[in-house]
Amino acid sequence: MKHFKYILIQLALGSVVLTGCDKYLDVTPKGKKLLSTAADYDQWLNDELLARGSGEPYCWSNYFGDNADIASINTPPKLLHELIYTWAPQFSTDLNAATAFWGEHYARINQFNTVLLGIDDAISATGRQKRSLKAEALLGRALEYFYLVNEYGKPYDSATAGEDLAVPFVTSNDVTQDVPGRSTVAEIYQHIIDDLNAAIPDLPVDNSANRSRGSMSAGYSVLARVYFYARNYAEARKNAALALTMGKTEMIDFNGPLPSTNLLSTHPDVIYGRMVLGQVGADLDFMRSFAGNDLRIRMFYQNTDGYTFTTRGATAYFPPVFSHTLYYTNAGTSVQEMKLIIAECAARANDLPEALQALDDVRKNRFPVASYVRFESTNREEVLQEVLLERSHELPFCGLRWFDMRRLDKENRMDEVVRYDAQGNVIATLPPHSDRYTLQIPIQVMRFHPDMQQNP
Repeated sequence: MKHFKYILIQLALGSVVLTGCDKYLDVTPKGKKLLSTAADYDQWLNDELLARGSGEPYCWSNYFGDNADIASINTPPKLLHELIYTWAPQFSTDLNAATAFWGEHYARINQFNTVLLGIDDAISATGRQKRSLKAEALLGRALEYFYLVNEYGKPYDSATAGEDLAVPFVTSNDVTQDVPGRSTVAEIYQHIIDDLNAAIPDLPVDNSANRSRGSMSAGYSVLARVYFYARNYAEARKNAALALTMGKTEMIDFNGPLPSTNLLSTHPDVIYGRMVLGQVGADLDFMRSFAGNDLRIRMFYQNTDGYTFTTRGATAYFPPVFSHTLYYTNAGTSVQEMKLIIAECAARANDLPEALQALDDVRKNRFPVASYVRFESTNREEVLQEVLLERSHELPFCGLRWFDMRRLDKENRMDEVVRYDAQGNVIATLPPHSDRYTLQIPIQVMRFHPDMQQNP
């Protein structure tokens, strides 16, 4: 483990360099820091790196999804997004290259750990300030481990989560300490839940001035997401409802005005914001699944075939084409995500009135008022299928589709996914229950830690 710690720290500190926080680059050995006051730590949490979403800047994990398409893909695939798109075991053969996903998450974890380890000794800080900043760091770290466990651990299964390996749970920023071995999926989920429960009481009530920072609503929203992907739908539903009642948030009605700025952290539907750039080729079958009067089609998708969806490569998810205020896609939590969690969990519990109401709360903001028709059904499976469809339309390219595919695959709800080259030849397949639903540990990490057990 001795060598592995250095690649982790190098990745973490390298990311700090890229963010331009020059006054914090003079880090001395053994984890000592130049941060000293509450204001220092508060500014540390304002680092732009911490406001970015997974796979930034483009949310590369979108290319795992069955709704993505690269019509002009190289054969064989060779670019990063092409290797991700074809579920390659590894995304780079360069042993000195930075690691996609793994490195960025641990870089952020290192920054959150810096707060957690130093804030108690901060000067010019009240006890309340210290508790609040520590709570924000716990929240941020929890979100990063949520991504890691859902990338490098198997999809959550209560029967096997105690044995399935996930990732190392690192709580130190001391370069002299060894990184622990891989925790199990169950252990990482429990760490995440414990951190969130510890954080929520001390989080600010309102983060509307900067929704990339923590709040009680943000804490409950991440907890809802975590329980949702652990398939604990009762707890997910409860925490999603709490997230909606605690904050000053509201959905954006696409029949009305959009926000006046592209500053994602001020958009009213954002609960805990993480910004990414949205630009992904969209699969034809996915686009054909939208109703013709769905406002999201022309608001989020650039198209060159008259929106007939007959030509591969003619449609791409690219929100800025409609409005500069949609420049960033939110990979963090939102009002609509919480509504859809409630809708799905209620449908699974056969509480169809609540499921239909939560579904309608989202859909009525996405269709013209004059032509909108509320979805109604008394059939549990029909309601669940409609909610799943709406989830795919509302949260298509914010990094969650891949996690949904993993979750639904555990319920035998995923068909084989196929990738084609420009001539229509099959170049990759993802069958149900494939090992490719779990990422391999990057070879750049394995190089320095050959005793770490690799995923299949």
